[in-house]
Amino acid sequence: MKATGIVRKVDELGRIVIPKELRRTMRIRVGDPLEIYTDREGGVIFKKYSQLGDITDFVSQLCDTISRVAGLPAVITDRDSCIAVGGMARREVMDHRVSPQIEQIMEERKGVHLDRTVPLLEESEKYQVHIAVPILSEGDVLGCVTFISDGNAPSVGDVELKLAQAASSFLGRHMEN
Repeated sequence: MKATGIVRKVDELGRIVIPKELRRTMRIRVGDPLEIYTDREGGVIFKKYSQLGDITDFVSQLCDTISRVAGLPAVITDRDSCIAVGGMARREVMDHRVSPQIEQIMEERKGVHLDRTVPLLEESEKYQVHIAVPILSEGDVLGCVTFISDGNAPSVGDVELKLAQAASSFLGRHMEN
């Protein structure tokens, strides 16, 4: 656990304020769910909660399937990072933060067939996103279904967009149950 040097008091209702600098650094937005843990030394740990993270095996199988059907690498993200990879080496993108452009696409809540270069990852432009469809459940954005490449522009069209939309819709409805 890393000390921040920030001290906050608990109010009468048991609330504390997470400083703006930490919220910005950790990408905690209004309405984001946080999971609360305790450690053996009496520490309290807040961790961003990913609903899709609870079903990673299922999401991974779906990602592998859509990748095989489309013949393209596929990546499924939660709101912050890549949680499932199909059709390529997992270690290169798994658990890496998504780019601000992908976050913006999720916030716009529309599936897109991109005609511009959009990097998948925050720290690298190696992988480019060609199709991105946000996963919506009960009005909340949970993540994104993407088809990507490593620079070689593959032929992607309406069929791949519809496949990503179907996977996104399926995951969104699955999370509602």
